[in-house]
Amino acid sequence: MSTQKKTQPSRREFLKAAGGVAAAATLPTFAFPTVHPQGSDEIRLALVGCGGRGGGAAANALSTTSGPVKLVAMADVFQDRLDDTFKNLDKGFKKTMDVPKDRQFIGFDGYKKAMDCLKPGDVVILTTPPAFRWVHFQYAISKKLNVFMEKPVTVDGPTSKKMFALGEQASAAGLKVGVGLMSRHAPWLQQLHERVQNGELGEIILMRGYRMHGPAATFESTPKPDGISDLEYQIRRFHSFLWCSGGCFNDFYIHIVDQGCWMKNALPVSAQAIGGRHYKQSPEGLTFVDQNLDTYGVEYTFPDGTKFFFDGRCIEGAYGKFSSYLHGTKGVAIASRANDCGGPSSIYKGQKMTPESLLWQSTDRSNPYQNEWDELMKAIRGNKPFNEVKQGVNASLVSSMGRMAAHTGQEITYDAMLNCEHEFAPNVDKLTLGSPSPLMPEANGRYPIPQPGIKTTKEY
Repeated sequence: MSTQKKTQPSRREFLKAAGGVAAAATLPTFAFPTVHPQGSDEIRLALVGCGGRGGGAAANALSTTSGPVKLVAMADVFQDRLDDTFKNLDKGFKKTMDVPKDRQFIGFDGYKKAMDCLKPGDVVILTTPPAFRWVHFQYAISKKLNVFMEKPVTVDGPTSKKMFALGEQASAAGLKVGVGLMSRHAPWLQQLHERVQNGELGEIILMRGYRMHGPAATFESTPKPDGISDLEYQIRRFHSFLWCSGGCFNDFYIHIVDQGCWMKNALPVSAQAIGGRHYKQSPEGLTFVDQNLDTYGVEYTFPDGTKFFFDGRCIEGAYGKFSSYLHGTKGVAIASRANDCGGPSSIYKGQKMTPESLLWQSTDRSNPYQNEWDELMKAIRGNKPFNEVKQGVNASLVSSMGRMAAHTGQEITYDAMLNCEHEFAPNVDKLTLGSPSPLMPEANGRYPIPQPGIKTTKEY
């Protein structure tokens, strides 16, 4: 997936080493005191969303060393995913697993049942597709639970407003909330950020990022097979559908996009983009029905005029590049050398990245996936302020800006994205296994796709 050598373990690799493996300002507010685990030092965990991402997050949670932890409940819409993740976690963390059958919950209401097993101050892990994030987060706040949630946390403007409001409620309740933007917990990127702020690159004049590789995960999908509903099909293949995940742009590209905002200490004011859907059929001749473009090229503009260029591509056999860079008046820096946040980060004199011009290179090789959990747990046990919701929503919203710019063929501002009234799944909190999907097929059996220049106010 990358032409460069990876130096940090992925979450999947970490899990293998360990033993395998959904209200705006009108929402009700809660006035809770600061809460902590009750009765012992043990923090109990519930996992809501048992895909690979959920299993990895649970493994990191169970590997923290700040004090005793135990996984006591699990929930998913699908039995097979819960079963597989339970088995994998049980292999490596048997002593900290206490999830009997009566605390394994299946269905769209399973998240409530799992959180009901916890006490105030415990932790719920929210790793379902992001369409459900605000729904689950709202319930967690009502239960006085600390939260770890995976990225992206929103997929459109309306859900972003809901999550901003919920994040403020969580802070007012004294709750700690981590968001899975692990780049922020990679020491080499933290060190680079500090050096950039200290002026070692001079004034940043350009940033660029790339994620270009073959089709990954559920990026592309062929027609729904018989015997399965549109809703189940889309949730199982969530990367293919915008309502569920924000598509590949939000889910795949958010880390590189977030790095640019972080290093700049700013959010872009606008985005204009191009993109194309080049491959319409599988090698077997089946028409793809997903909503993703195969290529994306986005130009983000920051308040001071600085540009951040991002290129994304999911095409087999094409040139691969998965990294991010900063260009300043004094030199150039490699932020992520390979993958979402792979080190070492480096700074070079001038604009050529040659051994002779190297001025600094990081040496830390710790696991950022584990670091984010260790820092969250320390904040919980030490009762220190910790709430990453705002940066998580902004990273998701900026990703949605780039995606919408490409999908509509229009320039999209931050304010326009935040205030866009198109909510992809307005009734996601009411879904059941028998519900129609928020996205239903057209007369030809295909799902609506972006049409830049034709559909200009909505993405599909």
